[in-house]
Amino acid sequence: MKNKRYKKNSKLRTIAVAGTFIILSPFMVMALISSAPSADTAIIFAANSSARLTVGDVFKINGEIAESSDKIRTDDAAAELRQAGADIDEKAYAYLSFDDSSMLSFGALDIPSSENEELYVEDEDIDEGPKPYPEEIESRDGIIKSIQYGTFGGEEYVNLDRSGQVRNVTSLSNEILAEESRRELSFTAERNGEPQILIMHTHTTESYEPYERDFYDKSFSSRTTDERMNMVAVGNTIKEELEKAGIAVIHDTTMHDYPSYNGSYDRSRETVQKILDDYPSIKIVLDIHRDAIERPDGSRVAPVTEINGKNAAQVMLISGCDDGTMDMPDYLQNFRFASKLQAQLESDYPTLTRPLLFDYRKYNQDLTTGSVLVEVGGHANSIDQALYSGELIGKSLVDLLT
Repeated sequence: MKNKRYKKNSKLRTIAVAGTFIILSPFMVMALISSAPSADTAIIFAANSSARLTVGDVFKINGEIAESSDKIRTDDAAAELRQAGADIDEKAYAYLSFDDSSMLSFGALDIPSSENEELYVEDEDIDEGPKPYPEEIESRDGIIKSIQYGTFGGEEYVNLDRSGQVRNVTSLSNEILAEESRRELSFTAERNGEPQILIMHTHTTESYEPYERDFYDKSFSSRTTDERMNMVAVGNTIKEELEKAGIAVIHDTTMHDYPSYNGSYDRSRETVQKILDDYPSIKIVLDIHRDAIERPDGSRVAPVTEINGKNAAQVMLISGCDDGTMDMPDYLQNFRFASKLQAQLESDYPTLTRPLLFDYRKYNQDLTTGSVLVEVGGHANSIDQALYSGELIGKSLVDLLT
């Protein structure tokens, strides 16, 4: 009798412990993450009261796991989740998704990526003096891995008719986007001397590595006011190609993210609106950025491809979708332009692009029907790779618009 009671009580205790574990497991996952060795890297995780766990497909390029641009997919993450009791398929990798409205950042300095462009960042500087590009950043503090992102599979991806892909993370069907990509543009670029295109930079001080290499110096924040090394230099190369073809361009070089990074989009909106008021002939606004791709182990990824025997930083376009709260009624016309530019770039220079991201973003794209955000490589790419890509973007824009 005693043995039976013991077995029964033991069974009840086991059930109680298991039930408690199930209830607390999301919190345990977050505790594990916050105490993990990778906490000193600038990786963004979910900061909800519970962790949202899902399992995604694996993408590998040259044997390397290629993270999708808004998910973290790694062996380490999967291992941590298993330790917390999650049931993870051995053939897949777990990812943690994040909620833009409540994010935690681990690390001293945040370098926002394409997935968190509007992330709040603790500003480094409080003065308005220049922030020169460092003369010496040769400390080998971390690894840079060059990866060529290829074609992706899965329900999120739409193959464009000519070339290139769209990554659709909205509720709109892939069929709607495919059909929209086939429609004609509602504008043309005229060669009448009046400005047709505005090139600008919400995050003007974003910059690159000084040369192509396999290491980075963590003392450098990847931002500078030196226009030879930041986004202004890339914008200049795009402008040069357009003007060679007789297309008038305005290149605004206002530093919207310095001395304060926060509020950059509010400031760039004022700039763009004033220029559009002064020059109503402008049909296209290109907001030129660079990405920042960093893995949980601290290594940085440089998206690179070879075009005509020369290394170029891979390019990603971002086109915003209105969820009903953004007052962006013409967002599909913006997408139409972005998809045609995506197809033109990939047709002219195969492998130059990563999939166009179509997501619930605004990025001031309500101001025209030809607005697109352009990510030229990332903070691990070299300045020369980025400048070459700027040249190619300019050439493809000429092919598309003339």
